[in-house]
Amino acid sequence: MCILFVYVGDGTVPGRYRLVLASNRDEFYARPAKTAAPWEENARIIGGRDMEPGREGGTWLAIGNHPEGRIKLGALLNVTGESKANVSNGRGPIVANFLTGELTGQAYSEQLLAKDNFGAFNFVSIELETALANGDGEKDRSDGANQTPGGTVLHTSNAPHSIDVCKTGQALGFGNSTLEKPLQKVCRGREQFAEIVARRNVPFADKDAFVDELMGLLKNDVRHFPDAELTRRAGQHAEFLSSINVRMPNGSYGSRTRTVILIDQSNHMEFIEETLIGTDPQTGEWITTRIEREFC
Repeated sequence: MCILFVYVGDGTVPGRYRLVLASNRDEFYARPAKTAAPWEENARIIGGRDMEPGREGGTWLAIGNHPEGRIKLGALLNVTGESKANVSNGRGPIVANFLTGELTGQAYSEQLLAKDNFGAFNFVSIELETALANGDGEKDRSDGANQTPGGTVLHTSNAPHSIDVCKTGQALGFGNSTLEKPLQKVCRGREQFAEIVARRNVPFADKDAFVDELMGLLKNDVRHFPDAELTRRAGQHAEFLSSINVRMPNGSYGSRTRTVILIDQSNHMEFIEETLIGTDPQTGEWITTRIEREFC
C-alpha cells in the first residue's frame, strides 16, 4: 500500500508553491532501498531506489527535468487485490523510464498500456513547464505574486486500462484502488490535505510550518474503517491498512518513507524525505534528507 496527495496550481489562485506533494511509501521494512538522492546515471533526476536483489534501480517516486524546460514527476502505486495474467516485467522501472525518456506523459502512458506485461499498477505522472508566466525572461518571485503556467496530471492504470486527466487547481488523492472507488483513507486524507494547502500555500508562506503539517498528515494513525472497497481488496488485513500511516501488527510492514515536495513559482524545488532505518518504526531511527534544486 502507498498513498499520494498532490496539488498543482492552475494559475488562478496566488500561492507560493505551484506544486505541493505529500506521499507515504508502504513496504516491508527489511526490503533494501536507497534514500532519495540525485541518480548516478542521470543527476537531473532525484528519488529513492529499490535495492531488492533482482530489482535494483526501480523507484516508487522521483522527479527531474529531463529534457530541459520540463519538470517531470512520476509516482507508482500498486493496485491491491488485482491479479494480472502474463506478467513478465517488474513495475520498478515504470517511473524511471518516464523520467529518463523524452516522451510526454500521455505518449508514455499510451506506450505502457500498449505493451502491458506488468502487475497491476496506478501510475501518476506530472509535467510542469518551466517557462515563465511573464514571458520577458525575468525570474518570477517565489512569494507567489507572479504565476508560472499550470501543469498536467495524469492517472494511468492497467487494472483496468485507463488514462485519466486530473484537474489542476485542487487537491488530488491517489491510492491502491481505482479512481472511481477510492479508499476511505484517500478521501479523508485528501480533505485534510486540501485544508492544509488552502491555509498554508499563500504568498510569503511559512515553509517550515507547511512542511510540518504535511508530515503530520502522513503520520496520521487514525483508521478510516469500515471501508467496503478496502475490505474487498485486502480481506482480513483491511482494518490495519485503513490509516494513512500504516503499521501492521506483526511489525514487518508499514509506512517507511514519508516524502514532501514543494516547487515554488520560480521552479525552486525542495525535496524532504523521512526514512526509517531499521525494522521498527517506533524504536528505529528516522533520518531526514533535504535536497534543493533549481529547475530550468
